[in-house]
Amino acid sequence: MNIENFKDISPYENSEVASKLAQLVKEPGFEHAVRFVMPNVDYPTFSAQLATIDNKEDFQKKIMYPFLVWLEKNTTSGVSISGIENYEPGTSYTFITNHRDIVLDASFLNLNLINHNLPTTEIAIGDNLLIYDWIDDLVRLNKSFIVRRNLKLTKALEAAKHLSAYIHFAILHKHESIWIAQREGRAKDSNDLTQESLIKMLGLGGDGSMRENIESVNLLPTAISYEYDPNDYLKVKEFLLKKRDPNFKKSQHDDLLSMETGLLKGKGHIHFTIGKCLTGRLRQLPADIDKNSFVRTVCDMIDNQIHSGYQIYPINYVAYDRLNGDHRFSEHYTDEEERNALDYIDRQLSLIDVEDITPEETVFMREKMFGMYANPLANKLKAEEQ
Repeated sequence: MNIENFKDISPYENSEVASKLAQLVKEPGFEHAVRFVMPNVDYPTFSAQLATIDNKEDFQKKIMYPFLVWLEKNTTSGVSISGIENYEPGTSYTFITNHRDIVLDASFLNLNLINHNLPTTEIAIGDNLLIYDWIDDLVRLNKSFIVRRNLKLTKALEAAKHLSAYIHFAILHKHESIWIAQREGRAKDSNDLTQESLIKMLGLGGDGSMRENIESVNLLPTAISYEYDPNDYLKVKEFLLKKRDPNFKKSQHDDLLSMETGLLKGKGHIHFTIGKCLTGRLRQLPADIDKNSFVRTVCDMIDNQIHSGYQIYPINYVAYDRLNGDHRFSEHYTDEEERNALDYIDRQLSLIDVEDITPEETVFMREKMFGMYANPLANKLKAEEQ
């Protein structure tokens, strides 16, 4: 196989970059987006800068990197990383992480990798987010590959095989690391659990057995800890609307609002913890383990490393105590930190624009918000007991 087999989903090749950028700067939607996130931009000068770029690496380092540095400075209190010693230079990995933000999970991971003079990852992104053609072009210029979703059963299996084949091709032949979330979509309640279907998908590509194929992609569990999730109130709103109507589904506008909110609103501190590659441990499993048990074991290993790697903030301790009606972790936060956490939660809940909220629904929303911030601590405690 070669890259031509994957032109429909793969990042653009360097030979395509200049022409795609020339098209991109002419797109009114792209110009509007640039001006929205960077109100003081000189767009003609910015366009001229893009015209000088002819490869993905320069696009990331000259365009995306400064933008991410700006985002870090203006929307966070810092982005940090630990476990970088678990990244062996020259090895291509599948960074598999929990999923908090549609855009920034992989982007801030790559920012950290650049800061440590390590190659960036290719990024798995669902086609449900590619609302406009120019967004498709932008993400594929930024080393993203496309995950086809919402397909009928036969087509879904074909797409999964194709995606898996590309991931193996990227790691084993292009020698690129990739980033993929541990599940489709974000965990609205922050209860991060790896989907078995995702691991099974990774076993479809490659030249060996399912087990050998999964072992070959060098799974590297990585935990992402946001102090504050700017989309928390939107997630609680979705919980409420689904409570009222179990058939409620988000619109494209909702996805755009989530991307915009996640990008531009405050997130507090963000920390990444890189775990240990699972390949060696997986090869030590019994030779006669059945496929389902193997997949479940892989999921458990990923979950344990992600949960163990969470950085816990005062708001997590406060939310856990409030949700459980006790003061178990009161030594981990001051009175001021408790007030700040509760004030923050009140402010976020006040942003939910749903009519005729009942007292019962108010309690429901508050519990959902507490649960969202308590679950990382609850899962870390369980992981540390294992």
